[in-house]
Amino acid sequence: MTRNTEPDHDPAELGDLERDILLIVWKLGSATAEQAREELGRPLKDSTIRTVLRRLEEKRYLAHAVENRTFIYRPAESRQQVAGRAAKRIVDWFCGGSVEALLIGMVDSKVLDRAELQKMAARIADAQRISTGGESHPGKTSKGKNKEAHK
Repeated sequence: MTRNTEPDHDPAELGDLERDILLIVWKLGSATAEQAREELGRPLKDSTIRTVLRRLEEKRYLAHAVENRTFIYRPAESRQQVAGRAAKRIVDWFCGGSVEALLIGMVDSKVLDRAELQKMAARIADAQRISTGGESHPGKTSKGKNKEAHK
């Protein structure tokens, strides 16, 4: 059996238990195997939890530090980074690499509405201004007007 240790492991390939434990570590910020088992709320052996935590580390979702002989796991990637990678796979597989096609599909399927698209556009504009050295002003659009005036 080969193990995938690439940092771009496909999040869709995570098992249910792996996803549940990863969500717990994201929620808590860091966790021991015991904390993860308690949060999970299912009667699983400690060795099962440790195995899943180790596999998540091998797949580079988690990293650990040792304190007093106890492994403390923390996220190696943020939830947003993993979600972005999963979305990229969807864009590549189903939309021929077109983010526009994905967004149109999400609007057509009523997953996104106009207000959510406008919020996304404002965040993208802010990110572009920041990356190009411009200032970001929360509550302002790219033309410097109050967002409320655009509703």
